[in-house]
Amino acid sequence: MSPPLHHINTSPTPPASADVVVIGGGIIGVFTAYYLAKRGVSVALVEKGRIGAEQSSRNWGWCRQQNRDARELPMASKSLDLWERFAAESGEDTGFHRCGLLYLSNDEAELSRWSSWRDFAKTAGVTTYMLNSRQAAQRGQATGRAWKGGVFSPSDGTADPAKAAPAVAAALIKLGGSVHQNCAARGIETEGGRVSGVITEAGVIKTKTAVLAGGAWASSFCRQLGIRFPQASIRQSILSVSPVEHRLPDALFTAGVSVTRRNDGRYALAISGRARVDVTPQFMRFAPQFVPMFAKRWRSLLPGGLQGIRGGHETLKRWRLDAPTPMERVRILDPKPDLPTIRQTHRRAVELLPELREARITDAWAGFVDSTPDGVPGIGEVPSIPGFILAAGFSGHGFGIGPGAGHLIADLATGAEPIVDPAPYRPERFSDSAWGKVADF
Repeated sequence: MSPPLHHINTSPTPPASADVVVIGGGIIGVFTAYYLAKRGVSVALVEKGRIGAEQSSRNWGWCRQQNRDARELPMASKSLDLWERFAAESGEDTGFHRCGLLYLSNDEAELSRWSSWRDFAKTAGVTTYMLNSRQAAQRGQATGRAWKGGVFSPSDGTADPAKAAPAVAAALIKLGGSVHQNCAARGIETEGGRVSGVITEAGVIKTKTAVLAGGAWASSFCRQLGIRFPQASIRQSILSVSPVEHRLPDALFTAGVSVTRRNDGRYALAISGRARVDVTPQFMRFAPQFVPMFAKRWRSLLPGGLQGIRGGHETLKRWRLDAPTPMERVRILDPKPDLPTIRQTHRRAVELLPELREARITDAWAGFVDSTPDGVPGIGEVPSIPGFILAAGFSGHGFGIGPGAGHLIADLATGAEPIVDPAPYRPERFSDSAWGKVADF
């Protein structure tokens, strides 16, 4: 079952041309197009299904600095300010608020890692508080448990995955940008080696710049262009429960289960890192590059089934540009949640927060998280195709840093001063020698 999602009305007919075409209507794509439109750039955003219908509406909704990779932290900090600024500038509601994020633990090693991150974060101007056992018990009193310690990051917050991407798309339309749902991009046209157009199922949009923010579909799309982009998708499951009488923490992390309050009072429940790996031909091709990451997470990554193959987003096949592609056959990736994980998540949540015994399960869903070998996205122009900018592989972190990532991509597309240093995100880092046009597919 797919999660609730706000719907917006868009135009069925894309324009004949645009300064920039953004492929993919998730949180990265819509914020990229929004920041381009704010600069007076003519932009068309094409989405094969519905705006925000895949992972952008299937995540926790956390907008955090806490425990970010050092390479992502500057973008995460910028994003928090941009989330707030977007609401003030656009009048659209993404559900964002700085509620603070609470982490609780009884694991000394985990607490030590959080303390080390706190010390590092100070050098980047980020404030986060380590909690002793008394403070952790006080902030986590809803659990009724004793805790060795924890962390509270007061400037972090959450946004509503059901609202966010549609809200940004609505703001984009107000600025004169064009948005087109149920309009799949099939490929890229080039002239003289650089981008000259985007081929969609509704015709060609002439452009000199194309941004691929295709989420779990990005690697297969790149393959059609002869570009090697290592990416693997893992299937994560989540559920939501009805509101309860007494308000629980807005955003709580523990090793066993995490809980996030939505704006309508419901709570989203998930187990951090727990996922199914649905083996696909693409997964097997890139497996050697993912071995180190998967080896670290072997306790939480479980064998999956055939849903990845059925989805079609990790195909090794070449598709024709004058016929329906896998993206048109599967408009929205809507994998089935893993029922054992859903049951375990609910059981752990009720044990952690007894108040949830009174709540009923309202929804359960799954989503494919697009991951890179080092867990950090690839953002940048592809050297072999000038004008083609890749923005994918956000590894489950993309929702919170969506505004900062979109701003950076808009900077790269327009030649503006980057909001953060783009060097750590260079897609070429995955394999400089193999990057670009390759023949050994």
